[in-house]
Amino acid sequence: MTKTTSPASARSTGRRGEEITKILFVVPAAVAIVVLFGYPVVKNLVMSFQDYTLATFFTGEAPWVGLQNFATVVGDALFTKALVNTALFTAGSIAGQFAIGLALALFFHRNFPLNRVVRALFLLPWLMPLIVGSAAWRAVLEQDSGILNVTLERLGIIDSPVPWLASSDVALVSVILVNIWLGIPFNLTLLYSGLQDIPEELYEAAALDGATGWRSFRYITWPNLREVVGIVLMLGVIYTLKVIDIILGLSHGGPATATETIATQSYERSFVEFKFGQGAALSNILIVISLAFAILYLRATRRRIDE
Repeated sequence: MTKTTSPASARSTGRRGEEITKILFVVPAAVAIVVLFGYPVVKNLVMSFQDYTLATFFTGEAPWVGLQNFATVVGDALFTKALVNTALFTAGSIAGQFAIGLALALFFHRNFPLNRVVRALFLLPWLMPLIVGSAAWRAVLEQDSGILNVTLERLGIIDSPVPWLASSDVALVSVILVNIWLGIPFNLTLLYSGLQDIPEELYEAAALDGATGWRSFRYITWPNLREVVGIVLMLGVIYTLKVIDIILGLSHGGPATATETIATQSYERSFVEFKFGQGAALSNILIVISLAFAILYLRATRRRIDE
């Protein structure tokens, strides 16, 4: 006697097989995320509670010290300086990158000859490895033979070379300006994409009512671009907080501690002093700060949606 399968049972079996297939496609990505990202994060967290030093690699011993690493790095007089520099570096970089990126996005939003070619050229700093970009800028900002000082002297703008990276009064500003240059393409790309999603009909209707120029930007462009702006700023803050390549390539945190940030301090504790536990503690402090910005952004976004 042949057993028949009902249509409902067949559909249920088909859906179950489809769900299993979806899961099988996701599993490799999930495993990669856990292995490549999850394990380092957990390992770093555990290290921050251990006396993990160079000797640990030979003895395999890393005594548990609890919050001692955090107390040591936070109690260090250099931590306050690094925290202030991190805040100034992040705020200055984000403000400059966003302002210039938005201005360029608005400029390229108009149609003109060679628009795409010029826009593509602005992506070159983004494609350049950070350490290469910082090395190039170090040559530009060299006090005695740098291109910038030579050019300014020949134009009669300055009388003597400016110690862009050798003066504690100017070094942080110089590093911020270089980071702004490197971050403009990121802001330009995302903001330009956001502008492309705004319907042209809105601008045409506003023009009929006399809303052009600044009024068009205020009442049409900015409100429709607000979500993209939030994403750009949040990602920019999270990325800038952990910048280390540019600072190490330009000034190595100096002169003195003028450009020392929490990220560079973490690097020095880990790979110069070989106090990996304290370096991990500093990096976890950066993670907490980044998470705080992300949570604030998500809460602000949810509040706008609820309204």
